[in-house]
Amino acid sequence: MRATRTPARPRTPGDRRRLAVLAAPLLLAVPLTACSAAGSDGQTTGPRSGGRLTFALSSDPTCVDPHQAATNDAMYVTRGIVDSLTDQDPRTGRIVPWLATSWEIAANASRFTFRLRTDATFSDGAPVDAKAVKANFDAVHDLGARSILGSGFLQGYRGTEVVDAHTVEVAFDGPNAQFLQATSTPTLGLLSPASLRRAAEERCAGPLAGSGPFTLAGYTPDTSVELNRRDDYAWGSPLWKSPDAARLEAITFRVVPESGVRSGSLTSGQVDAIAGVAPQDETLLKGQKVSVVGRANPGVPVALSANTASPVAKDPAVRRALQAAVDRDEVVDTVLSSSYRPATSSLAETTDAYRDNSPLLAHDPARARTLLDEAGWRPGADGIRVKDGRPLRLKVILGTNFGPNQSALELIQQQVRKAGIQLDLSVLSIADYQKARGAGDYDLAWGNGTRTDPDILRTAFSSKLLNLSRISDPALQRELDAQAAATDPARRAAHVATAQRRILEQGYQIPVFEMTTVFALSKKVHDITFDASSRLQFHDTWLS
Repeated sequence: MRATRTPARPRTPGDRRRLAVLAAPLLLAVPLTACSAAGSDGQTTGPRSGGRLTFALSSDPTCVDPHQAATNDAMYVTRGIVDSLTDQDPRTGRIVPWLATSWEIAANASRFTFRLRTDATFSDGAPVDAKAVKANFDAVHDLGARSILGSGFLQGYRGTEVVDAHTVEVAFDGPNAQFLQATSTPTLGLLSPASLRRAAEERCAGPLAGSGPFTLAGYTPDTSVELNRRDDYAWGSPLWKSPDAARLEAITFRVVPESGVRSGSLTSGQVDAIAGVAPQDETLLKGQKVSVVGRANPGVPVALSANTASPVAKDPAVRRALQAAVDRDEVVDTVLSSSYRPATSSLAETTDAYRDNSPLLAHDPARARTLLDEAGWRPGADGIRVKDGRPLRLKVILGTNFGPNQSALELIQQQVRKAGIQLDLSVLSIADYQKARGAGDYDLAWGNGTRTDPDILRTAFSSKLLNLSRISDPALQRELDAQAAATDPARRAAHVATAQRRILEQGYQIPVFEMTTVFALSKKVHDITFDASSRLQFHDTWLS
């Protein structure tokens, strides 16, 4: 028996307060600029077609296959190449039709039936039909760990059945409440079947054919990505201003890792917009003829995630001591800006089913020392604690995709040393960071994850998925499984709340601050928009 669902998602009791947060000026969803501009003659001009936007990224995408993209910088690129079955309204969280015109969800959320529009095509001319949807979901599933996000979205995937030319039924071994929201993400965006026949490594480098408003014109690793407008595009998201072709003729994404160089490139006119505005550059840029705009990221806060299989980080007392030794307010006040806020749970405040767990994250150096004393970690001659001849030293890996990463960790390094804990920082490229996490070559990994659905906790901490933290915790796993299976919003929120608390109590994650996506753009750039996950979309963008 099937229950027909309206294209919306339910809200939890705390949503009203979070919507008030989203309404704050800093967090306005769309658009980033007004939709008209003064022309050279002083008169107001409206949106216009044409022009190339040059956009500076903070890190190399490393892979332009949306199914394998693992960073926000990569998703800024891939979102323009692929459309999704659904879209999510960044203001309300409502799931709306896109390539799918309607859907039905089985009463236990184990089967999803989508009816597709009949006019969409891929840029190589192939139709966007039921066979293509099946080929894409099968391909994401077959990627396994290569699709860090997709492996969670499709966990328990039984397969996709082609019902007719424009109807598919996606089946799972059990309830999968998060799947509808997952279909709005670029990770489950659709590529041409011909592109899917290429090896995974080849897809990372392109070329690729998607159904999106832009085509991939070229990718030079560590240098740039080129997108061109698709002139025959006519099936855009209803959340966009027009379903037809994009306004921009082309987009060049330049890889500019140094935050100061990115800011200088913007103010000098070498680029039109930049991602990853460093906190120290916000005030400077606001004094220039540019706009600085931010939106809080839902999902997992920026945190230290423990490798529970490592000789030192496997000790719960060490993880709990770290939790108490970190002064989150000092990190935000010293290293970041007013655009950011300290973490208060294992989910960011703008995520569905968030619960405030501030008491578990209180800065308490005395408690940190007591926990270590009771666990047998004794102060050494150099102030670093020792147990059974092993010093309390932890290797921390961090990527280069966010400018303040190293500065924040250097401050945390000073904070926790007062409790006798030594952090050794290892700064890696994004590609090397991902390899180190996969190999388990770390004690603590610094990073965050972005998604509006709280199932991101399962992606990050389930022992049944990638399990990069090597966690074995049946109590936590029960809650993560239960929230994924719960079709009742209140029951699901309760399981998510228990999971959040369990993660913090066991110290699997030491959250520090909530990520905010901050961009800067010249005054000639209009209508870059945020999606529900605070990532950028360029379909409506135009240059004056």
